[in-house]
Amino acid sequence: MVSRLQEVYRTEITEKMMKEYGIKNKYAVPHLEKIVINMGVGEAMQDVKIIEKSMEELALISGQRPIMRRAKKAISNFKVREGHAVGCKVTLRRARMYEFMDRLINVAMPRIRDFRGVPDNSFDKAGNYTLGLTEQAIFPELEIDRLTRSQGMDITFVIKKAKSIEQARELLKLFGMPFSRKDK
Repeated sequence: MVSRLQEVYRTEITEKMMKEYGIKNKYAVPHLEKIVINMGVGEAMQDVKIIEKSMEELALISGQRPIMRRAKKAISNFKVREGHAVGCKVTLRRARMYEFMDRLINVAMPRIRDFRGVPDNSFDKAGNYTLGLTEQAIFPELEIDRLTRSQGMDITFVIKKAKSIEQARELLKLFGMPFSRKDK
C-alpha cells in the first residue's frame, strides 16, 4: 500500500521538479530519504521515568519504537556523566516517513496556536531541513490529559540529490510544507 504523499511525489512532484530545474532523469530528482525525530530529555538524569514516558510518547507519534540516546562524553557544567540517558530518537523511512509527514503537515501543524508557518532558513549546506517543535501536544495521537510535561523535539528531513538549497525548499513546498511568508 502506497501512502498519499508518496503517490503525490511519484505522479506530480517529480514531473514539476524535472520541468522547473531541467532534470532529464526522474531518478536524479531530489527526494526525501528519511525523517529523524529527536527528543532531548535533560531532566532524565534525575528521574528515569521521564525518559521512559518520552519514549512512549515518541512511539505513539511516530508509529515506531525509539532508541535511547546516551551521553558520549561527561560534561560537568551540565551534570552529565558518560553513558547517562539524555534523549531518544526515531528514524523513519519509506511508507512510515510519508505517513508521518502527511500527519505533521495536515493535522499537527494547524493545531499550533498562532501558527504562521515554519521558518524557511533552517536548511544546512547539504539541503536537509530541521524543524523544532516546542511541545508534543499538537499531535492528535497523544491524549492531552495524560501528558505530564511539555516536551519539545527536533524533526530533520534528510533530502538526497538536491543540488541546492532552493531545490530542497521547492521539494518541501510541493509536499505542502507551510513556510512562513516574508514581507520584503
